[in-house]
Amino acid sequence: QVQLVESGGGLVQAGGSLRLSCAASGRTFSSYAVGWFRQAPGKEREYVAAMSWSGGSLYYIDSVKGRFTISRDNAKNTVYLQMNSLKPEDTAVYYCAATYTPGVEVILRDHEYDYWGQGTQVTVSS
Repeated sequence: QVQLVESGGGLVQAGGSLRLSCAASGRTFSSYAVGWFRQAPGKEREYVAAMSWSGGSLYYIDSVKGRFTISRDNAKNTVYLQMNSLKPEDTAVYYCAATYTPGVEVILRDHEYDYWGQGTQVTVSS
């Protein structure tokens, strides 16, 4: 069992940057595949970025490639989403998710995540 808590959201102007953090507790995080999702009002949830347990495999949705970077610090049991060049269409609640996948080099599909955080709001003004 692992608990995930996101932080770092807020209000930023278009073109600005934010770094979201997802802190895990309850179990060593290094063997977990992790992902970031977002959901804007009235829209379906989007699978924004993901990283395999080793960090060797990455995924980004096309709309954030070149602007967002997923990373992890296993010593701190934390996953990050660095978001640069933010656009109003990036406005959403952002969630992190994780699944225990020791030794399995895989980018999970969106429905394969077992643990979810409560979300953090990101608002980008034009």
